[in-house]
Amino acid sequence: MTVVGHLINGEMRTDAARTQAIYNPSTGEESKQVALASVATVEEAIAAAEQAYPAWRNTTPAKRAQVMFRFKMLLEENAAKICEMIGEEHGKISHDAAGELQRGIENVEYACGAPELLKGEHSRNVGPGIDSWSEFQPLGVVAGITPFNFPAMVPLWMYPMAIVCGNTFILKPSERDPSSTLFIAQLLEEAGLPKGVINVVNGDKEAVDVLLTDSRVKAVSFVGSTPIAEYIYSTANANGKRCQALGGAKNHAIVMQDADMDNAVNQLLGAAFGSSGERCMALSVAVAVGDKAADTLVAKMQAAMAPLKVGAFSNSDNDFGPVITRAHQLKVNGFIDSAEADGAKIVVDGRNPVVEGYDNGFFVGATLIDGVTPDMESYQAEIFGPVLQIVRVNTMEDAMQLINDHEYGNGTCIFTRDGEAARYFSDNIQVGMVGINVPLPVPVAYHSFGGWKRSLFGDLHAYGPDAVRFYTKRKTITQRWPSSGVREGVSFAFPS
Repeated sequence: MTVVGHLINGEMRTDAARTQAIYNPSTGEESKQVALASVATVEEAIAAAEQAYPAWRNTTPAKRAQVMFRFKMLLEENAAKICEMIGEEHGKISHDAAGELQRGIENVEYACGAPELLKGEHSRNVGPGIDSWSEFQPLGVVAGITPFNFPAMVPLWMYPMAIVCGNTFILKPSERDPSSTLFIAQLLEEAGLPKGVINVVNGDKEAVDVLLTDSRVKAVSFVGSTPIAEYIYSTANANGKRCQALGGAKNHAIVMQDADMDNAVNQLLGAAFGSSGERCMALSVAVAVGDKAADTLVAKMQAAMAPLKVGAFSNSDNDFGPVITRAHQLKVNGFIDSAEADGAKIVVDGRNPVVEGYDNGFFVGATLIDGVTPDMESYQAEIFGPVLQIVRVNTMEDAMQLINDHEYGNGTCIFTRDGEAARYFSDNIQVGMVGINVPLPVPVAYHSFGGWKRSLFGDLHAYGPDAVRFYTKRKTITQRWPSSGVREGVSFAFPS
């Protein structure tokens, strides 16, 4: 059976002391094994990155950008292969995988602007004959730890910007679907990146803890669940590292009575059930303001969900695929059971769907639950599956209070025709990414991605302008060349 290994210093390696199964979620069958890196293997990757750093740091930003231009072309040329690899291990339907990859490519495009992004700042004559300027210098060896749900996009949020800023990078992708991530890193080396600048180690907590504690690693980026994000952030900080750790979410959509209900339903379908709900920006709660809006929303959602197709990634006619593992399938079904036991109404039941020819796949069908209240476990937790819950409130203020009281603050949106209401909502909601009639307000590559509250640990968001700040350190230089033959007197006063 194929064993997926590591990319260290430009060479494929297999650390076979410990392995873990990789499954095809559509069939439920084991397809490969992944090698789990030992401490020694991770340390070897760090050493390779450290050795490659001086030369890469001194490579001009223009030449770094040229590598990214070639990388972008290779990603586009190999898009079909990458999407197939994502489907085989994640279960994502081809059209969804293509969208994920495109958003990743947009971040590579942004990284191509390195010469502009790294120009720094300059002030002439801040004092008599004195000039001052700031430079953005790289940190050194940096690391990224990425989740299973976006094996192409989330790594591309991280290392293109880190690398064009002059750092070297170690990526620890999810061990559940590592093949596409590893292949993409190989494309970056094919684009001309020197050996050791990008290294990929597959592994579990043992590998992660090395990256968090080794003094040669200067910064860590993470995307995953909130408990792990909190652990990553606190451990990295305790070891003197810069860290950004993006955690979980419980994203709400407020549906006002004046909303274009047909449009809202269409938007909610994709935002709640796309990628089987395994998105940190998935809309998992619709907060309907008033029973009339709620009744209309539920009726229209029920009708619109009837033709939705869950199935294997290989059939592009399917709307979404399986969840990632059998354990996660059981967990999602458990939340549906919990909501029902707590008194909510299962309007559309996605438990145990029949997918012809794929009896052992990890499938959960689109599920709609009405009458959910904030005290229910299913409301409080991040389900991370194709489940949309309806919460009924009387006023917009009640809806906003519900959102502001939740521990997560990743994304939210409002469906309304009222500009005043939309403006009030965007000004006062305590969430990091806000949509107005836009259900998945994921920022474009030249803005930055990040939530509030327990959805983000750290001061800087992912990609965009914040990525330049995260992957560099500012150095300010003040310079003076005294005129020849002019002797200055001594001054003990603070310079002005």
